[in-house]
Amino acid sequence: MDVLRTPDARFEGLADWSYAPKYFDVRDADGTVLRLHYVDEGPRDGAPVLLMHGEPSWAYLYRHIISGLVAKGRRVIAPDLIGFGRSDKPAKRTDYTYERHVAWMSQWLTSLDLKGLTLFCQDWGGLIGLRLVAAFPERFAGLVIANTGLPAGTGMSDGFKAWLEMSQSIPVMPIGGIVNMGTSRNLTEAEVAAYDAPFPDETYKEGARQFPTLVPVTPEHASVAENIAAWAVLEQFDKPVVTAFSDGDPVTRGGDAPIQARIPGAKGQPHVTLSGGHFLQEDSPAEIVDVIDALIRRQGQ
Repeated sequence: MDVLRTPDARFEGLADWSYAPKYFDVRDADGTVLRLHYVDEGPRDGAPVLLMHGEPSWAYLYRHIISGLVAKGRRVIAPDLIGFGRSDKPAKRTDYTYERHVAWMSQWLTSLDLKGLTLFCQDWGGLIGLRLVAAFPERFAGLVIANTGLPAGTGMSDGFKAWLEMSQSIPVMPIGGIVNMGTSRNLTEAEVAAYDAPFPDETYKEGARQFPTLVPVTPEHASVAENIAAWAVLEQFDKPVVTAFSDGDPVTRGGDAPIQARIPGAKGQPHVTLSGGHFLQEDSPAEIVDVIDALIRRQGQ
């Protein structure tokens, strides 16, 4: 596997981003070692929160949420998926598969021995994060699920279909511009630049290109069987689950209903609808902090 690594200089002086990088080497089944970047902030004995981003963003998406949770005494861990942010980027599109990402993140999660986690997940952070919950339910104390799901071959929204078609046809993928399109507010030039930072040129964007094609929205997609198996575990998950979808996301609109209906831990929880687009972390960061913190407090932490 050929691997690209974004130069560290690309991440210097980013707006509102002062977090020290931490790294962990994951080993692929073919023997390739990939450097995975993550942020780990706040007190070591604080209730741990795992923030998982999707595509084509990175942990920068959570910059205000990290600081807000740390201010409340929480330990906050925010990884960059392989292919994104400061994590290594396989150079070929065929190197990116759903199951590989689950395996890489599982290796990271278990090697760091993270436990008692409250997960906040959005976009591919949910597709991968909810698979981690299904694989290691004992490591999670609660979930906040936003603008995501665990598709298992039952179709796609018109919003996702439009995104899929666009992502496969545009010759240059404007990463920062795409994130800006998915927010209610207009990002600043500095914020757009921060989302562009991990990708010096198009060769670094093979993961961003490939991810939309990996979402298992048809019965023929890979990972349908694995997601069905994961749902069987989630349908027994009785720890607190809160949905916090936004009011302005055409891609995942209505996706909170099956989560509330199928996961026992979602029953009787104070589900919320937040203001924002697909990347609601940019639109309602303070509200997200409050939802996460309130879930932790209800558990007496």
